[in-house]
Amino acid sequence: MGFSSFDILMKSVLVMLLIGVVSAQLSPTFYSRSCPKLLPTVKSAVQSAISKETRMGASLLRLHFHDCFVNGCDGSILLDDTSSFTGEKRAAPNFRSARGFEVVDNIKSAVEKACPGVVSCADILAITARDSVAILGGPSWNVKLGRRDSRTASQAAANNSIPPPTSSLSQLISSFNAAGLSSKDMVALSGSHTIGQARCTNFRARIYNETNNLDASFATSRRSNCPRATGSGDNNLAPLDIQSPTSFNNDYFKNLINQKGLLHSDQQLFNGGSADSTVRQYSSNPSLFSSDFAAAMIKMGDNKPLTGSSGEIRKNCRRTN
Repeated sequence: MGFSSFDILMKSVLVMLLIGVVSAQLSPTFYSRSCPKLLPTVKSAVQSAISKETRMGASLLRLHFHDCFVNGCDGSILLDDTSSFTGEKRAAPNFRSARGFEVVDNIKSAVEKACPGVVSCADILAITARDSVAILGGPSWNVKLGRRDSRTASQAAANNSIPPPTSSLSQLISSFNAAGLSSKDMVALSGSHTIGQARCTNFRARIYNETNNLDASFATSRRSNCPRATGSGDNNLAPLDIQSPTSFNNDYFKNLINQKGLLHSDQQLFNGGSADSTVRQYSSNPSLFSSDFAAAMIKMGDNKPLTGSSGEIRKNCRRTN
C-alpha cells in the first residue's frame, strides 16, 4: 500500500518533533566534543576562587539557586542593569547579598579562551555550583548541560519566586514546588546552609523575638554581633552552620534539632511540622543527605532551561549579545 503525501508529511513532522525533544534534553556530555576542556577549566577557576576566600563556594552555589528559581536556570541573575533594562541583581533577595559575579566573569573568560562562543553562562553556574560543593567536602554529581542564556530578566519574578528568610514551612514548600521540587527536595537543598554566611538583617528578628524554638546560649552568642536596632550592624555576618561553616556536611541538620537554626526559615524545617522526620534522617545519615542533595540539585537544574535555538550563548555573562 502506497503512502499519501499527507502520510509522508505527518511522518516528517513526527521525526522533526522527536528530534526537537531529543535536542531539548540536557546531557552531561553536551560539550564533550565542542568544548572538551570545559570541566577542568571551570574546576581550576573555582578551586582558585575558594582558595582565596572559602565563603565563595557558598556564594557560587547560591547564584545557581537564585538563577534557577526565577523563570528557570537561564543565567538571568548575571545580567547587569542598564539605562533601559532592569535585571535581578537589585531584587530584594539579591541586593547587597548575591555575590561572586567577578568570579563568574573570570570563569567565563577562561572558558571563552578554551572554546569561544560555545558554553552558556547558565551552564557555567550549574558546573560551579557542583564544583563548589565537592571542593568543600560535599557530594559530586554529573551536571546535565545544554542550557542557553536568557535575553531578559525579571526583578519582579526574583522578588516573588525566591523564598525569603522569613518564610514559613508551607511557604517554603510552595516556593520549591513552583520550581518543580518536592518537600523532600526542599529539605535536602536547604542543607546547602551547611556553608556560607547570613547578614544580621536577615536573622535579627529570630534571635531577638523567637524564644520557643531557639537555644538560649546560641541566641546570646549571635546577639553579640547583631545589635537589636535596625540600621545598626545590618551587614554583620554570622555562619549559617555554627559547627563547621566551611565544610559541606550534615551538621546543619544537627543544629536544627538543637534549635540552632540561624534563619527563621531554617528552624521551620524542624519545628513540629511535616519536615521533622526528614531532618532527623539527614542528621543521622550523612550519606543519605549527600545522595538526596545531589539528586535534588540535578532536578533543580532541569527547571525550565532554554535549549535548542531559544535564548543565546552570551559572550559576556553580564549583558546580552
